[in-house]
Amino acid sequence: MEGVVLLHKPKGMTSHDCVFKLRKILREKRIGHTGTLDPDVTGVLPICVGRATKIAQFLTSETKTYEGEVTLGFSTTTEDASGEVVEKQDVNRVITRKEVEEVLAELTGTIEQMPPMFSAVKVNGKKLYEYARAGQEVERPVRTITIHEFVLLDEREVFEGENISFRFRVTCSKGTYVRTLAVMIGEKLGFPSHMSHLVRTAS
Repeated sequence: MEGVVLLHKPKGMTSHDCVFKLRKILREKRIGHTGTLDPDVTGVLPICVGRATKIAQFLTSETKTYEGEVTLGFSTTTEDASGEVVEKQDVNRVITRKEVEEVLAELTGTIEQMPPMFSAVKVNGKKLYEYARAGQEVERPVRTITIHEFVLLDEREVFEGENISFRFRVTCSKGTYVRTLAVMIGEKLGFPSHMSHLVRTAS
């Protein structure tokens, strides 16, 4: 078999796990993916098989689209639901739809973003998550990214409760950390936050 397989990666598997399983199923060693997804993220993972691996670098789109959920009220070490809670604060006021949409508009366009400590970005030859697992904090490089579209998917006019969640869709440049966007949204609204769910719909 040769070509490109559009795999829907399940939650809990790494991108490498998916490649490893397909190698066994298809009995083909020449298999590789075109864009890593975090273990907790589901969705589109293009897999190149056979001679198609030679064109993998040309299949990596400069833009990705995700649908996700932000939860306000607490932040985590990993910026998503898999990490340990590091800060808690009850959402003690009503947040309006207009407020959220204004924040998403502020984050649309060319912006700067600092990658999370639990990421594969390298600093001094080591991946950031290696420092994080050793309990070390290091200076992280700020990266310039582009948010092409940031849309609130929830239809509610107001959001209230100790922990508030709302859904969004974002189309962004390659290399964007969507869980960091979730943290940035919370910061602009005045509360700790994390990404509670994420699926990639286009790559």
